[in-house]
Amino acid sequence: MLRFKHIKFAYIAGGKVYSVTTDKSVENQRVKLTVTNEDGVISASVTSVTPIELLRLSAEFEYEFKSISRVFLNGYQSWTDSTEHPINGRLRGVDHIPKPIADKYAFSQYGDYTFTRYSLKKGVMHGFSYGYIRNYDVYDFIGSLNEDSGFTTIRTDCAAGRVLAFKECSELHIENSFEGLKLYIGRGSEDEVFDKWFGLMGIAKRDLPRIHGYTSWYRHYQDISEEILTKDLEQSDLGKDDIFQIDDGWQTAVGDWLSIDEKKFPSGLKAVTDRMAELGKGKAGIWLAPFVCEEKSELFKSHKDWLLKDKNGRVVKGGSNWSGFYALDIYNEDFRAYLKEVFDTIINKWGFGRLLKLDFLYAACIVPRKDKTRGMVMADAIKLLRELAGDTAILGCGVPLASVFGRVEYCRVGCDVSLDWDDKPYMKLMHRERPSTRNCILNSVFRRQLDGRAFGCDPDVYLLRDTETTMTASQRKCLAEINALTGSVWFTSDNAEDYGDEQKKMYEDASALFGCRILSAELNGKELVLQILRDGKKELRSYDMRDIPELPVKKLMP
Repeated sequence: MLRFKHIKFAYIAGGKVYSVTTDKSVENQRVKLTVTNEDGVISASVTSVTPIELLRLSAEFEYEFKSISRVFLNGYQSWTDSTEHPINGRLRGVDHIPKPIADKYAFSQYGDYTFTRYSLKKGVMHGFSYGYIRNYDVYDFIGSLNEDSGFTTIRTDCAAGRVLAFKECSELHIENSFEGLKLYIGRGSEDEVFDKWFGLMGIAKRDLPRIHGYTSWYRHYQDISEEILTKDLEQSDLGKDDIFQIDDGWQTAVGDWLSIDEKKFPSGLKAVTDRMAELGKGKAGIWLAPFVCEEKSELFKSHKDWLLKDKNGRVVKGGSNWSGFYALDIYNEDFRAYLKEVFDTIINKWGFGRLLKLDFLYAACIVPRKDKTRGMVMADAIKLLRELAGDTAILGCGVPLASVFGRVEYCRVGCDVSLDWDDKPYMKLMHRERPSTRNCILNSVFRRQLDGRAFGCDPDVYLLRDTETTMTASQRKCLAEINALTGSVWFTSDNAEDYGDEQKKMYEDASALFGCRILSAELNGKELVLQILRDGKKELRSYDMRDIPELPVKKLMP
């Protein structure tokens, strides 16, 4: 069991640094630190009577790690690799990438690299919001109950027998109160600790339907058009309640969401949704990235005042996708008015009232503000999206997960899949959020407990086709089966009419796993072993997670 040791608190007042290490409440004439430890919930809140700048608020726990212990620490956002590790595990940031390359492609912006220390020491690992140490089927759990006030970093030092929880608060200025740390510490079975955690957060279980559908991305990427999508729709076997999601490529530039690419869509997007209604095939879904704009967009050129700035007044890059992209300031009133018009147009005028896939959401909180932590900013950003979307379902993506617990219907829990098993060899040297089918599968397995509790998990698409991919048949089968076992989103970019007998059998085998449940998961070296409950009986399934030499790519016939 995690044993509470003490709280460390530090702040600046009147130009002087003050700090205290304590396991109980303390106060002076300026500040009161209230520490409680009751019924498995440990909290440390701050009240000040004068303006202060926070430096640190953390809790330390002692833990006896065993050789068989497995450690899970939730990654920063949807795409961040998140799996169980042995006690000698390590995480790698982006420090190994030559600085000119890292800066050119803004690798540090996708994750936690600008504000989190990565250690090369074995057993020193970190994650955000929640984690556990598993000894066989016993879970020793730690989870934050208030990420809206600031993200919580959980760090292990297995050799030292320590677990630390740091509240995001450095350089935050307050002059009244700060909710601070609030942690649930529990021991029990998987269901016991996760049910208790969500119960304490006041988030009821979600009885969400599994959504089935088609997305254009992994078939066409940005090369979509009215003609291509109409053909995809007409050839599809979608039912009237399935989703037909148009992904990236419909707009003239990322950020210019009211500007449809007229060369690709001469009749506009409404023509596509009208055709769907005419055929009785699918409900309309669409992709957009509301908090970013690319460098070539009209928004970037004409509304520099909408761009997010850091504390030095410099614009904030979000990453290197497209022509390079930048984060937008969610507190700018003109930008908020623009987003309102965008959502109203997409939902009410173009007919995309069933599903909005909202991507790259992490960009809203890349930098904190003087009066707001990243967690506060992300909470405000999601609140804004929820208001704008209304009753239209949201599929969140590229987002710190705890910020959307109970607030979106569906959410991606892994990185993008790749047309390769583990992407190109050189890409393995990049950031933790890179595309990788292997990593996506492992994220789906080890974040499976969120499905139906926090939202419906989106494990990304399954791909059974044997064209334009180097994945082997067993790898494609693994992807489909894991998606069926772990998620509430069952999307593909395949044309089912092209399936041969092998693909049809894979589909039948995978879809037969709907309703089955993973009881346990072990990543033993290169093998993933699952125990599932199927028709009331326990069953073992194993999957080879090793890299396999790339095969020649079979091209899709035009």
